[in-house]
Amino acid sequence: MDAQVDRQVELVGARIRSLRRARSLTLVQLAEQSGLSHPFLSQVENGRARPSFASLDRIARALGTTQVELFAVLAEPGRNTTPTEGAVVIDSGAVSGPFAEGTARVFETGAVSFTPMEIVSSARDFGEYFVHDEEEFCYVLEGSVEVDLDGEVVPLRAGQAIYYRGGVSHQWRSADGGTFRLLYVKQRLQGAGPERA
Repeated sequence: MDAQVDRQVELVGARIRSLRRARSLTLVQLAEQSGLSHPFLSQVENGRARPSFASLDRIARALGTTQVELFAVLAEPGRNTTPTEGAVVIDSGAVSGPFAEGTARVFETGAVSFTPMEIVSSARDFGEYFVHDEEEFCYVLEGSVEVDLDGEVVPLRAGQAIYYRGGVSHQWRSADGGTFRLLYVKQRLQGAGPERA
């Protein structure tokens, strides 16, 4: 890992530790609730392990938040945004965070009712299913992917998009073993945020 990625991993780990402590959970309790091992979570919190996006999702759900909000710690409030009448302009310096299969770049974490992200990955295998309350829209910018929705695999290529409601089990992988890039827009539920109890 390069120095920037090391620092991002440390910040996300520190955010997880802070949220865990704010919820009065021990590492063992978080391990039980997330289904991840206690030693692995210790390494994540101390910035010595780079979790998969699915593992971040499990940690976030156990903490009562989302993986996107875990990445929000990398952003400074109002950074990279310019409010205008009825709009927010977001520049190219969006916040990025690493995970085991690639990177996620979060464009906005506070001023809008949805979270737009760019995901770049070359995951060749389906990981664990994601299941959450938020609705999602995904547009394939580059490459080709397969998305498994409740057991039905849907192939998508650059220029195609998919939408699914909250509660639908889903997982992604590269369709051809190459890298893919997605524009991913996730609904932000009312009251959801990094300090949600």
